[in-house]
Amino acid sequence: MSNIVSITDDIYWIGVNDRSTELFEAIWPLPSGVSYNSYLIEDDKVAVIDTVKNTHIDSYLLNIKDLLGEREVDYLIINHIEPDHSGAIKAFKEAYPEITIVGNKKTIGLLEGFYKIVDNVKIIGDGDHLELGEHKLNFHLTPMVHWPETMMTYDSKDKILFSGDAFGGFGTLDGGIFDDEVNIEFYEDEIRRYFSNIIGKYTPMVQRAISKLDGLDIEVVASTHGPIWRDNPQRIIDDYSRWSKQDTEEGVVIVYGSMYGNTEKLVESVARNISKEGIKNIRVYNISTTHVSYIINDIWKYEGLILASCSYNTGIFPPMDYLLRILENKNLKNHSLGIIGSYSWSGGALSRLEDFAAKSGCDFIDPAIEMKCSPDNDDFDDAKLLAKNIAEKLKE
Repeated sequence: MSNIVSITDDIYWIGVNDRSTELFEAIWPLPSGVSYNSYLIEDDKVAVIDTVKNTHIDSYLLNIKDLLGEREVDYLIINHIEPDHSGAIKAFKEAYPEITIVGNKKTIGLLEGFYKIVDNVKIIGDGDHLELGEHKLNFHLTPMVHWPETMMTYDSKDKILFSGDAFGGFGTLDGGIFDDEVNIEFYEDEIRRYFSNIIGKYTPMVQRAISKLDGLDIEVVASTHGPIWRDNPQRIIDDYSRWSKQDTEEGVVIVYGSMYGNTEKLVESVARNISKEGIKNIRVYNISTTHVSYIINDIWKYEGLILASCSYNTGIFPPMDYLLRILENKNLKNHSLGIIGSYSWSGGALSRLEDFAAKSGCDFIDPAIEMKCSPDNDDFDDAKLLAKNIAEKLKE
């Protein structure tokens, strides 16, 4: 039996849930899975918006067949051609060979590159529209959210924004698909993790995209991942706006790399002293045992960030360097940053952390601490001062 959900009388969710893929984009963990949302509009003309990953082609096409019977699909609109949304296109075209594929110029170029499809395509520009009958679809190009071809499609009849990856999140849709049918508090954490992991590098582009939506009357936000927002669509728009500005909450994330526990000792002291200064939201992560996906998520949530690392082979501890490179790529800013380096026979950790601090858009909090071998009383005093200074900065 197919899995189809009505959004309106003639618009349907025809997506699928993926509980098998362990790593999204072969990088980011999916302990709660992910949905690939696709939508069908049944009017004088039939349009489908985005497809699904190639691992779910059979169930996806069954959804469409059960809904339409022998009726043909006239248009396939591609808001985003990344393969988790376009993986079914070749099979879709085989099932509906007369279909017209609609996308912007960059989309059509990638369509040829990925799937060698060049026929029956319709190139649209920003502000163009497509008449289906009662439904009129308006196209809004929103490049680099988070690929160069990304766009959104707005149905002016039912005031639904089909937003592509924007306003999406991790997590399968387990029965409920609408924001008023699910525990949205669970999804909020997974949506922010999706944003910080996938979209976070492109925050200025997200701001431009949101500004572009200002004149639209949006009653439903339908992304390609996660819940459909019909009860409170403004909430997800506001969340994305806040995260794209890197607005944060009071709290501190402490990330450390420690081979033999000495750097960890100093981290424990810092955390305790921050707590004594009245900061309640403190998250301490061992970079060797926690996937960076979850660390980045909390960094995006809280203002304070302390990075502590041992040295390794005359440089910084490699797992910490990996985190630093990701944060540099994401243009981290609007944080209060403290750093701790440790060494025994060679340095390297502190200089790399100082380089990161200088390049970032974060406010540096003194003192920068460098510990040799194991912490002594002076190191613990510096840890107490760092805790005091960062707590005071958070309270401003």
